Order: sequence, then structure tokens, then C-alpha cells
Amino acid sequence: MQDWIVPTAAGLLALTALALGVALVRARSRTEREVAAARAETAVLRAQLDELERRISRPAPRSSSQSEFVITNLGEPEPESEPTTQVGGALFADLVLRETVVKAAGLAHGVRRALDAETRNRIRFEMRREVRRARKQRKVDTREARREWEARQRAGLDGEGSAA
Repeated sequence: MQDWIVPTAAGLLALTALALGVALVRARSRTEREVAAARAETAVLRAQLDELERRISRPAPRSSSQSEFVITNLGEPEPESEPTTQVGGALFADLVLRETVVKAAGLAHGVRRALDAETRNRIRFEMRREVRRARKQRKVDTREARREWEARQRAGLDGEGSAA
């Protein structure tokens, strides 16, 4: 009963090897076709690139009447322009209303941010710091002014005593 197992297994292995061989040949031929297509596309792209480089390297002819820098069209005839379209009253009111709503929304957002607790605390802190700095500066200025005044008083007294 075991005599048929070995030939069957060998036959299955041979069929599997044959199927794998066919799949390999098909995959290789498909890969070769894709490589050939890619090479053809590369050749087309290279030709286009060469054409673009040739066009760029050749300077464009300039007419002598064109100046290099033109700031205005003064002296040239004005082109005929189409008449401007008029905006209807309802559309104008709608546009104005939308602009007003956008501005109001922006103002409300700014006020809401300004009245935020964190912003108020930061402003309070900065104000307190500025008040302290100004107070210290006033004290320094007052001391300096007092020293100068006292020095002038002494100089005035010294000047009167030596003249008598």
C-alpha cells in the first residue's frame, strides 16, 4: 500500500516545479516588457528635455522698439474697456451687511480676548512692575536733585564767607 506514495509525491513535486517554472517565465517576460516600456519613456523624456534645453539656450529675439523697463503706458492709446457693471441695491446692502458683520465679529473677538482673566492678570502685573520702576526712578532723581541743591547751597555759603 505504501508503494504508490513515493511516485505520487514525486509527481506532485514535479508538477509544482513545472508550475513555478511557468510562473517564473511569465514574470520575467512581464518584467522585460515593463523595462522596455520604461526605457522607451525615458528616451522620449530625454528628447523633450533636450528640446527644452535647446530652446532655453537660444536667446529670444528682441525688437529694438521695446524698451527694457516700462513704468507707465503714457502716450499709448487707452484700450476700449467694457462699461462697469452696476451693483443692485439689494446686493450692495448684502455686501455692506456682510462686511459689517465680519468687522463686528472681529471686534467682539478682540474684546473677548482683552477681557480674558489671563490677559487682565498679565496687564495688571505689567502695570505693577512699571509703577514700581517709576517709583524707584523718582526716588533716585529726587536724591540726585537734593544732592545738587545742597552742593549749590554750600557753594553759595562758601562764596559769601570768603568774600567778607
